[in-house]
Amino acid sequence: MRHAKKRYQLGRFTSWHDATVRSLARNMVIAQSMRTTLTRAKASKQLIEKLITLGKKNTLFARREAQKVLGEHRLVNLLFNDIAPRFAKRNSGFTRIIGLGKRRGDNAEMVIFELTEMKEKEIKKVKPAKEVKSQPVPEDAAAQEKKAVTEQKKEPKVAIKDNPVDAKKPQKKFMGGLRTIFKKKSDSL
Repeated sequence: MRHAKKRYQLGRFTSWHDATVRSLARNMVIAQSMRTTLTRAKASKQLIEKLITLGKKNTLFARREAQKVLGEHRLVNLLFNDIAPRFAKRNSGFTRIIGLGKRRGDNAEMVIFELTEMKEKEIKKVKPAKEVKSQPVPEDAAAQEKKAVTEQKKEPKVAIKDNPVDAKKPQKKFMGGLRTIFKKKSDSL
């Protein structure tokens, strides 16, 4: 019997379930906030909280355990050096789930799943615009004539030939007529 073995199965085999939960944990370390379904958020919450607890310990063993789940040194360093120090004063409650409502297609409950201690975004400093230097305009007619003559000399001369092969109409595409038959009609919703 399966007493006290509740688990959010997510409609997947065990290996697919584990892969989904790990993927959600990796994305949480990268983005720190995501939009997902309620059951996926609840399924991955336990693993993410465990990873942050490992990050707070900051030992070699904890890093190796986090490496098993995250799979990349870059993500492990981000977890241990950036995310875990933000939660140094907390014992639990590292994530929160904020409801958004139902998804239109399948009526699944959608949520925002995020870390409670978010990193403040740095405001980018806007560089001042550079002044554009205006070029002096020649006032006399002689300077304008010289400029026009030099521009005419720079233009390359190209001989155009009438080639009967190039004058043919472009060939139709192979599947051109079938596309109009199988064209999808837009939804009227």
